[in-house]
Amino acid sequence: MSERKICVVTGTRAEYGLLYPILKVIESVGKLRLQIIATTMHLSEEFGLTYEKIEGDGFIIDDKIENLLSANTRPSIAKSTGLATILLSDSFQRLQPDIVLLLGDRFETHAAATTAMLMNIPIAHIHGGEVTEGAVDEQIRHSITKMSNLHFCSTQEHKQRIVQMGEDPSKVFNTGAPGIDNIINFELLSKSELESCLDWYFGPKSALFTYHPVTLSEDDILSDLRQIFQALKAKSLNVLFTYANADTGGKIVNKEIEKFCQEDCNKYKVVKSLGQLRYLSAMKYTDVLIGNTSSGIIEAASFNKPVINIGDRQKGRQRSGNIIDCKIDSLEESISFALSVDFQEEVQKVKNIYGTGNSSRRIVNELIRQPLSVVKKFVDIK
Repeated sequence: MSERKICVVTGTRAEYGLLYPILKVIESVGKLRLQIIATTMHLSEEFGLTYEKIEGDGFIIDDKIENLLSANTRPSIAKSTGLATILLSDSFQRLQPDIVLLLGDRFETHAAATTAMLMNIPIAHIHGGEVTEGAVDEQIRHSITKMSNLHFCSTQEHKQRIVQMGEDPSKVFNTGAPGIDNIINFELLSKSELESCLDWYFGPKSALFTYHPVTLSEDDILSDLRQIFQALKAKSLNVLFTYANADTGGKIVNKEIEKFCQEDCNKYKVVKSLGQLRYLSAMKYTDVLIGNTSSGIIEAASFNKPVINIGDRQKGRQRSGNIIDCKIDSLEESISFALSVDFQEEVQKVKNIYGTGNSSRRIVNELIRQPLSVVKKFVDIK
């Protein structure tokens, strides 16, 4: 069998970090040829030009798609999606991939799936079957599942949900979450190395903060952030902030975080893109994670770290037992509980339900083994 061309489309720093261990395994086997298309946030200076990180890791980017409009509105996201669809059709035509490999539930991921489906290219999708009721990601993820031919999910419950959607059970694989592989494989930075790299110090108690706008909510983002910042100040935490994604309202979040960090540069630090190594290292050394990002739900349990999940963005996602769900007006109370001796002891007993760190090899084995076909049949549950 000739080499199969596996085309990976990535649009964000976080998604690339989860794909990284899979890309490394694809490159290490002789039966697959890796292709990479970088889109959206990777090509944006505002978000750190993170395509440079991909190239710095030694990967060749086969195409760069500049599809992100600068406006911070719902119409601009819809237009960015349409532009990605147009440009990706040219990329796929030139690269002629055998499989398009996608992860997650972002708008450019949906554009890549739509384009591949209409061009009769088989799609392999990672992290399908999950539920996040508080964001538009929910509908995007499930629609990508229905366009995909191979499914790599992170828990048995997610596998059952994909089968419930009419997908062929023989094409659905519970591989665990690939993000766990990085925790196992990376040699994380020491605390002093990370502090030197960031020019910032953790302090007596510290938090890692990542907060994305809730795209199905009309709540006042500015009001929410002011309440959050007030709670962080009241608890005297040193806080390491990361940028929100390029979603509706994301620019507002990032602008307000930048302003807040200027109030005390010793206690507060914002970094546009930490990259996976620094992000996981920060997760290891901070006392608590705060925000509403999926990494708190999926990866943090492997470090036995308490996570304060704000609001409904991750509502419905399976939890390992280290999560404190709270509303914004109870954030101060939740921080106190997360840092309490009793909860810290409880979190040390938690086992991560999302896997043990061998996801990438299992995914790549199926990319090699599975027959290629775009023909799908709806399978009824008996």
